[in-house]
Amino acid sequence: MLVTPLLMVLLLPVASSVPLQQRRNTTKLLLVSFDGFRWNYDQDVEMPNMNAMAKDGVRARYLTPPFITITSPIHFTLLTGKYIENHGVIHNMYFNTTNGVKLPYYPTQGISKWWDNGSLPIWITAQRQGLKTGSLFFPGGNATYQGEQVNVKKVESGLHKWDNKTEWAQNIETVMLWFTEQDLDFVALYFGEPDSTGHKYGPESEERKAMVRQVDWAIGHIRSRIEHYGLKSKLNMIITADHGMSTVLKEPTVKEIVLSRIANFSFTDIQFDLLDYGPTGLLLPKEGKLEQVYKALKNGHPHLNVYKKEELPERFHYSKNLRIPPLVLYGDLGYVVHGRIKVQNNKGEHGFDNEAMDMKTIFRAVGPSFKQNLMVEPFESVNVYALMCELLGITPEAHDGSLEVTRNLLADTGVTPAPSLSAPSQSAPSQSAPSQSQVAFIVAVALASVTGVLLIIFLGALISTAISRRRQGQEV
Repeated sequence: MLVTPLLMVLLLPVASSVPLQQRRNTTKLLLVSFDGFRWNYDQDVEMPNMNAMAKDGVRARYLTPPFITITSPIHFTLLTGKYIENHGVIHNMYFNTTNGVKLPYYPTQGISKWWDNGSLPIWITAQRQGLKTGSLFFPGGNATYQGEQVNVKKVESGLHKWDNKTEWAQNIETVMLWFTEQDLDFVALYFGEPDSTGHKYGPESEERKAMVRQVDWAIGHIRSRIEHYGLKSKLNMIITADHGMSTVLKEPTVKEIVLSRIANFSFTDIQFDLLDYGPTGLLLPKEGKLEQVYKALKNGHPHLNVYKKEELPERFHYSKNLRIPPLVLYGDLGYVVHGRIKVQNNKGEHGFDNEAMDMKTIFRAVGPSFKQNLMVEPFESVNVYALMCELLGITPEAHDGSLEVTRNLLADTGVTPAPSLSAPSQSAPSQSAPSQSQVAFIVAVALASVTGVLLIIFLGALISTAISRRRQGQEV
């Protein structure tokens, strides 16, 4: 009879030593992206809901995206914590330089081999550690990663209309039900605005300002529904975007970049090109033609930047990937790159140098894990991933960011998170020493293990004594 209660006691330290990341997390996380929201869009439009969120939570002065500053690559940086050269989603378009295939943004969302090339997004990492996740229109959410998909997802149609306010409300409601009825732990929610409006009318247009007001309405509506569903005390929310937007400069105000007009350059020397996509271009010259093409383009236009990929500035982190063709082109701010003829008509564009202020974007966060009324200095998008892993209590994959960059955003809630220790990826900076919470966790596990061993010894001694006494009784 003595053995049973002792075994129950013995199991307590064993249970307590189970890694925290294998248990149900107590807080949930909503990641919201408003595509193309430039860092200063809130300065020429009244945004009471965004301002209220900043007062109740934290904000960065701005967020610096990775290069190239286009949608899918940057969103995958948010999801993996890796620079684009390391996660491999190098463009919005799937392409194959061997057979010349190029697919636009929407079909590329369903090409798993474009996304699944060695880097796991946070959805899959969280699911493998016992959490449930969802994606609503988020770039990368329709792919399969190492045989796994996001638990719950909604995918947009090919001709999706991004500015539909009624659908915005429906999608917000869907996400709230995912959190409450399906008990999801993490959801990534994507809005294609104000990007679409910024492209069509330009970032300084009244139409863009009107769309920013709609974004502010959405922020207020999300927070209202969070409170309605009783999630305020257990749901953290991050609002960010991929990149900003800049006004396109056009003739006759400027001389536009048209590659076919450049002396000594010919498309007959090119095996594959990915052009007419904003200010960026990727070229694969035919065998033996690299130097000739490079020299022709290098001084072909005063506002055209041409690099052999291995000579790109290190700060771009856009050279060390086999998918990137030998020549990378990008225009100075405002200059798009046309190929054979002028086919680009957008009034606003992105894809420019990520150091340009027009390419900077936003970071806002609110919830039980964040401080209040705090503004911090700018940081890079690559650091958001580690923060999200910390909020979810999961161990991250190898990544290029650092939790130390964003740790000062977090409130002291008194809850010990799971240790976020991982080996950095190849280009990552060295990781800092474990935090106090991580040290406390390790000490707790060690003490629990020692306690378990002592109880086993104690139990063994009791059983041995009982057997010895029984034998003595039989001998008598």
